[in-house]
Amino acid sequence: MYDSFIDQLSGLDLSGLSIRPAPFNETDFPCEDAIEQTLGAVWSDLFAMFSDTALEADAEDIAWGMVNLFHRAASRKSAQLDRASDEIRVLLASADGSEVHSSNLEEQVERAQAAEASMLAFEQMREAAAALYRDETGSSWKPVSGSRTSHSRHFTSAVIDARDFLRARAENRRHALIPEGTPVVFAGGRQSFESAEDARAYAENIWATLDKVRDAVPDLFLVHGGDGKGADRLAASWAERREVQQLTYSLDRRLGARAGFKRNEQMLSLNPRYVVAFPGNGVTERLVIDAKTRRITVVDRRTVTFRSKIKG
Repeated sequence: MYDSFIDQLSGLDLSGLSIRPAPFNETDFPCEDAIEQTLGAVWSDLFAMFSDTALEADAEDIAWGMVNLFHRAASRKSAQLDRASDEIRVLLASADGSEVHSSNLEEQVERAQAAEASMLAFEQMREAAAALYRDETGSSWKPVSGSRTSHSRHFTSAVIDARDFLRARAENRRHALIPEGTPVVFAGGRQSFESAEDARAYAENIWATLDKVRDAVPDLFLVHGGDGKGADRLAASWAERREVQQLTYSLDRRLGARAGFKRNEQMLSLNPRYVVAFPGNGVTERLVIDAKTRRITVVDRRTVTFRSKIKG
């Protein structure tokens, strides 16, 4: 995956080949206003249809699937871009100066340009749908597996899966899967509350704490466990609203009881500026202890100030 196909081409020896402008322009794709208005209308009608019916509880799953449609379309275009780029490298390696070879190379370049432009358009649609999903559910949208990245610099609220991040770092590649900035680790467990007011106060405490941390570290990217419930969900929603990149470390269930502690090691290996800790289980407690051992500053919010029951 690439930040810009043209940027990648600029680093290659094209043997005198002149790259023409792409065979389309911005007017060949839906404009931003049309995307937002159309998806907004569809979204409103969708939830109105489910409201006060036996299917209302399933509306969130359907909404997730709608965002995923655009995500999968962008992923397919990204795969086409990868294939075309690989073909370009092969053609460059076998350059013989013939007219046929040059024609084949130009054709592959045009295919790559078309795939990249379509990928960016579908990513724009996905981000618009993801914003609607966030407003409706209060959650940051992310795929079941893998990362949600945007190759346009216009979008900054990426959600990057740790496995993608580690592969990219091992390959020493600087692109959309390696967030730029200063890591800040967030940790906390799931809780239940005696009243909606207590739950709201807890959520506001998380957002206010992260806002203060961001004031101190303006270029932060948020590192967390990616749990779809509890404190991680609230932190992810904050990051989505603030357009802060997220790096998520899901549990490796194959490790059994060691999974949480292994995740702690991985997150702390990033040398974060801060560890922000809210009430959790023993894994959270160990994260705080290990962070202090490494002389990492801990923003400790584990004191339960609301009438809650910690689930872990």
